[in-house]
Amino acid sequence: MDEISTIGFQIISLAKDKPEGINNDDLAESLQAVPPEKRVQALNKLLLDGVLEILKKGNTLIYRMKDPGKKSSAPKDIDNEERVIYNIVEEGGNKGIWIRDIRVKSNLVMTQLNKVLKQLENKKLIKAVKSVNASKKKVYMLYNLEPDRSITGGAWYQDQDFEAEFVDVLNQQCLRFLRMKRDSARASGEGPLAVQKLSECSVADVHRFISDLGISKISLDEDDLETILKTVVYDGKAERIAQINGGYLYRAIETPIAAPGLVQMPCGICPVIKNCADCGEITPKLCTYISEWLD
Repeated sequence: MDEISTIGFQIISLAKDKPEGINNDDLAESLQAVPPEKRVQALNKLLLDGVLEILKKGNTLIYRMKDPGKKSSAPKDIDNEERVIYNIVEEGGNKGIWIRDIRVKSNLVMTQLNKVLKQLENKKLIKAVKSVNASKKKVYMLYNLEPDRSITGGAWYQDQDFEAEFVDVLNQQCLRFLRMKRDSARASGEGPLAVQKLSECSVADVHRFISDLGISKISLDEDDLETILKTVVYDGKAERIAQINGGYLYRAIETPIAAPGLVQMPCGICPVIKNCADCGEITPKLCTYISEWLD
């Protein structure tokens, strides 16, 4: 066994005795006979081999035994500060981590942290992603990860902008499919209960229909389509029927007759109707509510 490996075993023994981690002062005190450069070589080898992990507490570097079940994908050719930041970002997974949280965990000053983040971005090890929840803030995650829907907004967002038109088109097409099912059921000549049953369709049925139409440039899954079906239900144009297995079926329903025009007039709910007259400050001719209703 070479000298560096022997020193490495001594460091491992010290780290096992102190699960919370050891710092350079602990190593210098316990390995007084070992030259500093040899100690550094042994430490670097243990870090590269994934035996130890490096953390920062205040301004002090802490070396700790790594959990065998927790494997870091950090490359071997990055320095210690980059490794600390990489490991913190890796913990954030595909939901990412705010720069403020990285600063708290790493205890690096902002200028140094920005420098390390930029270095890791240039090496294509991490990336910054804008969140739909806070467009001016960015979260960091590993470069090869696909951001979680809670960050990108899923299929309904493009460059942090809500695609209202796209959602409306899907809403109309989902409703069209439900009504087609209902009309087909009515044409079957079956009894009322059978017609009701034949009118019901699953999310998978709707997903197949939308996929066959080819109206979406992006891939939509069943969860996406269920979100749209819920909007059809909220519009009062369909109902959602719970199943024993925990799933749901959807069925088009008759839309109530629209209220006559006179009922929709704002006068019925006007807060100043008692003061309204043919002349004065409040009159039908000057009323902004009536003007908007007529438009």
